[in-house]
Amino acid sequence: MRKKSLFETNRHLRNSAKYRTSLIANVSSSTAIETGKDARIVAREIASSQSDIFQVNRRKRQENS
Repeated sequence: MRKKSLFETNRHLRNSAKYRTSLIANVSSSTAIETGKDARIVAREIASSQSDIFQVNRRKRQENS
């Protein structure tokens, strides 16, 4: 029997908008702690970033799981 991935079992990861928001909040708070920057500023910088890492693509996530 195949073990299900976290994406398949965690209902919070299925909503791409909520997933992206949560990811940005998590990364920005961790970055703020490490760098001493304000978490809101870091979150804005991440949200405006064109980096693919913060662009949620459900198909790509499913293929990787």
